[in-house]
Amino acid sequence: MLRVGLTGSLGSGKTTVAAIFREHGFHILEADAIARAMMQPGHEVFRRIAEAFGPTVVRPDGLLDRARLATLAFSEGRLNDLNRIVHPPVIAEQERLANEIFARDPDAVVVVESALIFEAEAWGTVPNSTPTSRSGSPGTPTSWRQRFDRVVLVVAPEELEIQRFLARVLPANATSEERAAAERDARSRLAAQLPDSAKIPEGDYVIDNSGSLEATRAQAERIVAELKAFCGRPSPQPKS
Repeated sequence: MLRVGLTGSLGSGKTTVAAIFREHGFHILEADAIARAMMQPGHEVFRRIAEAFGPTVVRPDGLLDRARLATLAFSEGRLNDLNRIVHPPVIAEQERLANEIFARDPDAVVVVESALIFEAEAWGTVPNSTPTSRSGSPGTPTSWRQRFDRVVLVVAPEELEIQRFLARVLPANATSEERAAAERDARSRLAAQLPDSAKIPEGDYVIDNSGSLEATRAQAERIVAELKAFCGRPSPQPKS
């Protein structure tokens, strides 16, 4: 069995790499999807967010107002409050799901796709971790290295990451005001993450996703072969 962390900043292309990994039989656990599920009414995470952030983050239909929550987190300095609520149960669920997969298939490769593998350790929101510096280095790796056998980092120039984010979240007919607001949101999110210069020395593999899909695929498939070799398993052909 092999636990792999797949990380990178907003807009870096983690999802693209995860899809390539999935083609080769790797099991993908998406941290964002797990977190979204836990933010639904009836879950303890939802209750704690509503309690901590107040009634303005709950819409009339009873769901979380994610836009309002993002504004409070990224623009009003409450990101750590949110992370302390969300990260521990999400990480625990990742571990539970991975263990279920390994129980069915001891030779499985489980990939956790998460933007904040290094940041969660640095901020002290991993269970039983100690906060480290946020000023340029994630410090001595402890919990994240205990959680993963290998870590894959996806990188791209910041301006390209921002353009990818805008393409994903904005409709084709977005106004200039909507575009400016989305760009501010992207920059505030990137500013909250550790820079690539701090993460690159810590990753086992780095994928440069600034070029074509073919170039990214070639890098990802070389890593697939190495991870399969590390597990002692043959690499299956990707699905057509």
